[in-house]
Amino acid sequence: MKFLKTVQHLAFVLLILIATSCSNQNNSIINVSDYDHTIKVACVGNSITFGMGIRHRDSLSYPAQLQRMLGDKWEVKNFGVSGRTLLSKGDLPWINEKEYQMALDFEPDVVLIKLGTNDTKPYNWVHSAEFDADYIKLIESFQNLDSNPTVVLMKAVPAYPARWGITDSIINLELNPKVEKLAEKLNLECIDLYTPLIDRGDLFPDKIHPNAAGAKIMATTIKNRLIGKE
Repeated sequence: MKFLKTVQHLAFVLLILIATSCSNQNNSIINVSDYDHTIKVACVGNSITFGMGIRHRDSLSYPAQLQRMLGDKWEVKNFGVSGRTLLSKGDLPWINEKEYQMALDFEPDVVLIKLGTNDTKPYNWVHSAEFDADYIKLIESFQNLDSNPTVVLMKAVPAYPARWGITDSIINLELNPKVEKLAEKLNLECIDLYTPLIDRGDLFPDKIHPNAAGAKIMATTIKNRLIGKE
């Protein structure tokens, strides 16, 4: 009997872990009927969010494609800045850019944060011990807004395999686990953008930045988590 109770307890813990994992793709994050106004989404990120390397990025970056997928009830804005880091001691912190204040002034209902790829460069990752604290400060700066947005953390996409000091092994084994654990700790939603793009190096012309087709996979994955699959 004691053994059975132990097994049941372990099964319950496992179910909780699964429910809070970035890989959980079943439950929608946003209930559209809860909003009587246009739902504003701030896309926070680096060059991958910006759409670097994508021809006609204004219409084909992941935020632009997400806007079309979500429809007129939503307003999605791109606050991505190329080369920027989450780490305050990184070479180019995102919070030092005008886009940070612009994102705050936007008073979003949803904040999608996809930062960390540039943090994995060796001269930035030496400060990785401060990653969680810097991430929490960024999250809280949005949570303190009058709009009280839903903040969503997102795992970084793969690298194929390395360039500009960015390596896939650091992204997969160190960065993304930090993001997922932080989401669990803060009881925030987390979207896995890494898994949908595994073995899709053909969608990364320069090894780091997804092309328009890769951005579409990102946007579809995010849309499915925000409002559920159609």
